[in-house]
Amino acid sequence: MNNVSPFSLGIVGAGQFSGQFAKLFKAHPLVSTVQVTDLLPERAADLNAQYDLDGTFDSFDDLLASDVDAVAIFTQRWTHAPLVLKALDAGKHVYSAVPMAISVEEIEQIIAKVTETGLIYMMGETSYYNPATVFARNKVADGAFGRIFYAEGDYVHDMDLGFYAAYQYSGGEDWKRTASYPPMLYPTHSVGGVLGAIGGHAVSVSCIGVRDDRGDGVFDREVSMFDNDFSNASALFELAGGGSMRINEFRRVGYPSHIRESRFRYFGTEASFEETVDYAVWQDKDGATNISEQVETVPTMSLDDPSLAGIDPALRDAFVSGLAPVHDASRLPAELLALPSGHEGSHHFLVDDFVTAVAHGTLPPVNAWEAARYTLPGIVAHQSALQGGVRLPVPDFGDAPQK
Repeated sequence: MNNVSPFSLGIVGAGQFSGQFAKLFKAHPLVSTVQVTDLLPERAADLNAQYDLDGTFDSFDDLLASDVDAVAIFTQRWTHAPLVLKALDAGKHVYSAVPMAISVEEIEQIIAKVTETGLIYMMGETSYYNPATVFARNKVADGAFGRIFYAEGDYVHDMDLGFYAAYQYSGGEDWKRTASYPPMLYPTHSVGGVLGAIGGHAVSVSCIGVRDDRGDGVFDREVSMFDNDFSNASALFELAGGGSMRINEFRRVGYPSHIRESRFRYFGTEASFEETVDYAVWQDKDGATNISEQVETVPTMSLDDPSLAGIDPALRDAFVSGLAPVHDASRLPAELLALPSGHEGSHHFLVDDFVTAVAHGTLPPVNAWEAARYTLPGIVAHQSALQGGVRLPVPDFGDAPQK
């Protein structure tokens, strides 16, 4: 590490999520400076002051025109791809919050641009580091499952549990237009936990969407900027090499998402692993073993911490959950371990994997090609739901070329 030069980073978007990452990037020994920009200059100024960052930019264009080496994008979901492409064109390495994009064409363009420029792109998918995913990935590496022929991923987060407040914060007076974001266009927390453990990719999908009936203007096609009225959706995918994957994206559901909003199940010919809201079990032909303690995370700060003041109380659990016993903390810099994590211990790993990739010129785990495999299934699934569940092919852009 001592032989690698630190690099500079610009944060794009000073919303509720970016602050938790700003302090981690700032603390990483391979990041020299962290600056920030936002469409609302006062938010950028507040974030800069709160975490003692290294200054602000008046605009995204000003950031791109600077000598900053990399950008981390924390903006509205549907804006990611255009900003990513612009940053890559400007010669910046890119960390992007999920999802990668909202169309097949945008994903194709990002992969082409990463290939052309040789720059680092990483999508910040938390489920890749979810304790259940890590546990299953380790078991896959050991061959303990045998052949995995079926897996499930659920992202179950009711709108009443903090999402109304989050959309109001980010969307302003017209927040209901954006709160109707189609569930299957945010598929990476479910797909990423499956494919992040077992590998491979989807080749076809049939999806059913459930049209919302609350009547409060959210998930209302006449209001929605996405012409969407699905609040829940379920998709069944055929996987390359045989087998299947089922994912659920639920936004109207009686479920305590603050305890565990992403959960997974994997079934193999020799063993299986299942997770519920508060229980995890490893099963083989001889019996079952409760492994809940291995995937249980430890809070890293109080739910009343001042840094969480702008976040709805129903969302705060996700911003304090730290490492689980199954995580390999030994690979993380001490500077990160001294700070709070979040989203079941993923924040530390997300920051370190991106920083390591940029500093050393290596591929991050969730690179552009892997990100496409987590995002494309949902994009096509949404189109299937719009057509009443017709089975559609899911494109694939192949494996990442080795650096």
